Amino acid sequence: MAAGLRANMPRFFPLIAAIAAIALVGVGLSLTIPIIAVRMEAAGFSAEANGWGVAMSGLATILVSPLTPSLVRRLGVRNVMTIALALGVTCLAGLAFVANVWWWYPIRFLLGAALTLLFVVSEYAINALAPEERRGLWIGIYSTALYLGFALGPAIVGLVGAEGRAGFYLAMALFVVAGAPVVAAGDSIPGFSRSAERPAWRMIGAAPAIMLASLLFGAIETGGMGLLPVQALRNGFDAQTGALFVSFVAFGNVAFQLPLGLLSDRFDRQRLMLAVAGFGLVGAIGLALLQPHYLAFSVLLFVWGGVVGGLYMLGLAALGARYAGADLASANAAFIMLYATGMMAGPPALGRVLDALPQFGLFGGMAALFALYLLIAASMSAASGKLP
Repeated sequence: MAAGLRANMPRFFPLIAAIAAIALVGVGLSLTIPIIAVRMEAAGFSAEANGWGVAMSGLATILVSPLTPSLVRRLGVRNVMTIALALGVTCLAGLAFVANVWWWYPIRFLLGAALTLLFVVSEYAINALAPEERRGLWIGIYSTALYLGFALGPAIVGLVGAEGRAGFYLAMALFVVAGAPVVAAGDSIPGFSRSAERPAWRMIGAAPAIMLASLLFGAIETGGMGLLPVQALRNGFDAQTGALFVSFVAFGNVAFQLPLGLLSDRFDRQRLMLAVAGFGLVGAIGLALLQPHYLAFSVLLFVWGGVVGGLYMLGLAALGARYAGADLASANAAFIMLYATGMMAGPPALGRVLDALPQFGLFGGMAALFALYLLIAASMSAASGKLP
């Protein structure tokens, strides 16, 4: 057994390093957003100005993710990861020491670029190294680490506060500690010498049902995180309860990633994605109807959030089974690019529906998005004569 473990260490070590990298992405996003939001509010900036600051990360993801496969091909995995970690630490230091808030916009763009590099390369590494028979398990662990990272950021803010520089110092320390195995494992992650057959944006048309699932998830996840407290306030709940509803979704995400990953190792992943989307549609309708019933609503929100949270993970595993090498890196970049597009487009669209229908708008809008995705997938299936 010990000999077998030693034989598998060359694969396990870079897998663990990639998981550490994605946890960094979660911490980096969820830690900086609330601290900067509080500081901008205290400085007298409008909510719209605050929102544009958050959008800098999404814009960086859309612009940088298609370029990442070329950077990896030219510089190698280790160098790209080292650059990303160094840029991330530098940006955190800038946010801690630069007093002029207007400079935070380009700094947040650069921080978003660093996190995007970590995101794309770590997803490529997981898919490239995970054995096919256990791909879902490893990607389930990977997704769990991401959501735990998202949960850790606000917890850090709660411990050290949003004032002063302590939060940024701690984030910088986490980058250095968790980034060490990433850099050390860089040469163990397979690179590639040729360009992808298709650039990132053309990968969308090659696997549309998988790719559109990332767009859908980006819209649903960020729309839910940002607007669920608003939906709660407009339906008679207080702010604390609205925040608690967001926590139910987050804990559901953590709880359901591994079970869904294990299921994806036994069943067709694209069919599972369609089943998750179908559950998302039915669950969103159920949530709209159950809002007055706190306990039933909370339980369904936990389960619904956890299952729907598997949509991204299943799509990622499906890409890993379909592509390899440069094509896999390009597909991962397109997948993340669409996720970021959903992040930027989803909340405004869902917010407009919520303004028009305060009681049912948020979940009604989400149900409509799920229905549209299923309709597109069914149309492609009918046109091709097989599952898209």
